[in-house]
Amino acid sequence: MNTLSNRLNSLSPSATLAMSQKSAELKAQGVDVINMSVGEPDFNTPEHIKEAAKQAIDNNFSRYSPVPGYPALRNAIVAKLKNENGLDYTAAQISCANGAKQSVCNVIMALVNAGDEVIVPAPYWVSYPEMVKLAEGTPVIVAAGIEQDFKITPAQLEAAITPKTKALILCSPSNPTGSVYSKEELAGLAEVLAKHPQVYIIADEIYEHINYIGQHQSIAQFPAMKERTILVNGVSKAYAMTGWRIGFIAGPEWIIKGVNKLQGQYTSGPCSVSQKAAEAAYTGTQEPVEQMRKAFERRRDLIVKLAKEVPGFEVNIPQGAFYLFPKCSSYFGKSANGRTINSSDDLAMYLLEEAHVACVGGTSFGAPECIRMSYATSDENIEEAIRRMKVALANLKQ
Repeated sequence: MNTLSNRLNSLSPSATLAMSQKSAELKAQGVDVINMSVGEPDFNTPEHIKEAAKQAIDNNFSRYSPVPGYPALRNAIVAKLKNENGLDYTAAQISCANGAKQSVCNVIMALVNAGDEVIVPAPYWVSYPEMVKLAEGTPVIVAAGIEQDFKITPAQLEAAITPKTKALILCSPSNPTGSVYSKEELAGLAEVLAKHPQVYIIADEIYEHINYIGQHQSIAQFPAMKERTILVNGVSKAYAMTGWRIGFIAGPEWIIKGVNKLQGQYTSGPCSVSQKAAEAAYTGTQEPVEQMRKAFERRRDLIVKLAKEVPGFEVNIPQGAFYLFPKCSSYFGKSANGRTINSSDDLAMYLLEEAHVACVGGTSFGAPECIRMSYATSDENIEEAIRRMKVALANLKQ
């Protein structure tokens, strides 16, 4: 009997990784696929960061680090939070992990008990509800559609909170929508949360620097929120370091200690060489970050303009990250080549097989009427992808 645990059987596989795998298989067969499925910058890691990693190898940073990361890296993060965000933390309030993904999961596993509710605004990143389920908690999904720019309101948050609510997961700038909460919008949510002191906020700010509306705003800036907010961030998106796997949390020391205890039992400290690279990312020049942000903004403008010309797509203007999340339900019920489109997942598969463009259906993001397209690719790829999609979509008939 091959019997996996109930815990594992209750999990869904990652839809974004599954779509990326499918497109890789087609590519291996010689098909020219434009992959817009994975949330990964297409730039290389900046040179000074790579140099710091090479130096770390030469300087024999090859042994276990402390579980929460080297003090030098944690101090660099403290300085970053002070200088960029106006937030005061100590090194003891920082814990580094193997990517922001592990950081989010660490916090959920450290805080959530069986039966606790965690509010997850939809559209959401695919892993949030799964991580809550892994901790035996209950994800409470609060839907925010394109008409409200995919952002929940204070009234919606208030309505979702019950005596069982343990946490709210807030992602801004958002994966998958690119929506960004303004200071005023965060203040409205903070006002509701101030009335419910048992609720913690897990603020995923991994896309902080890919922002097209100016200064990033964090919910931790509000005095009543600071002691209840766990900030999650890392180097993956801003510094094009996805494979280096360094994320961190900043929060109350008792939560950090809990996370360190947890991490001490199942991964220990993150990669020593990657930590030295991340330290250089935070302490060195920030010019490459701004160059990449400008490139993403140009691509955002391009894909929004082109996607608005696709009949049947409803498109908003994302204010951060590198995703477009068009509503495409006008195609549901239409058919081509003996295939009927009943959901955005069907549409994504149709676009992969007919247009050779990989994007991800919105079902696993909690928005079955949308598809996610990553524009972390060249202008030429964006133009060609939308051209192919238009041709394939025009073939769908009622």
